[in-house]
Amino acid sequence: MKKEESSLLNLFGNRKKYASIPAEHGKKDVPQGLMKKCDGCKKIFYQKDLVKHLNVCPECGHHHRISAHQRIASLFDEGTFTEWDEDLVSENPLNFPEYEEKVEKDRNKTGLNEAVVTGEGQIHGRKAAVAIMDASFRMGSMGSVVGEKIARAIERARVQQIPIIIFTASGGARMQEGILSLMQMAKTSMAIQRLHKENGLFISIMTNPTTGGVSASFASIGDYNFAEPGALIGFAGRRIIEQTIREKLPKDFQTAEFQLNNGQVDKIIPREEMRDTLGTILEIHGCGGESVETRA
Repeated sequence: MKKEESSLLNLFGNRKKYASIPAEHGKKDVPQGLMKKCDGCKKIFYQKDLVKHLNVCPECGHHHRISAHQRIASLFDEGTFTEWDEDLVSENPLNFPEYEEKVEKDRNKTGLNEAVVTGEGQIHGRKAAVAIMDASFRMGSMGSVVGEKIARAIERARVQQIPIIIFTASGGARMQEGILSLMQMAKTSMAIQRLHKENGLFISIMTNPTTGGVSASFASIGDYNFAEPGALIGFAGRRIIEQTIREKLPKDFQTAEFQLNNGQVDKIIPREEMRDTLGTILEIHGCGGESVETRA
């Protein structure tokens, strides 16, 4: 019996177990950025495959973040997009410690000068202005430059008599700029009000996350208020609200689906349907042709 046990130990005891492989060797085998785990279903995909699906999980439909330039490429007719105010950059009006260094780090990481890209282009041949916020830059926080770029884009859309589409993705006001950041709520909202007085069209599309001062200002006053699936939309955080009202909130509270069920959002539009849906709306409103500035 002992000989049999010894034979079995010799047979299986010398085999290397997967757990014995040093972790650093496994990491070296997979280049950084090659794979991506879905935040929804937790399955792992090649990053390039997710990019082909506009960063939407092909298994569960979870919408991961998408960069401003990726969104531009997915929406506009090829070669028609022109960027506005690309040279506007943030300064440090309050001399907040290390603010310039953090902004510069995000510029190098994202290739953007600020947390929003504005411009104009064509969707199915119909012209529209656009402002696309990018949460990878300072969490899409709205400082003075972000507010200024959005307000300028709204004004240019009003002058050119073309619609404006704004994709929001923001953690709220930029704390390093204090009251100057909060002022952007009023500035952008007033620009929308001037647009509305001249019967201009504003389409607001709330993506994950749309919170704080952005959700409490221009993001919520569109002629159409749309959202992407699963987007977090709200002003204050869940924990703060629960502590204030002393009640447990629903599990889906502040999701796009919750906002739709409670009348705060008109429609939830999956990312792969966004271009065609916007094209249809522009067609319904008779948008298209050359802008006033182009004709002049």
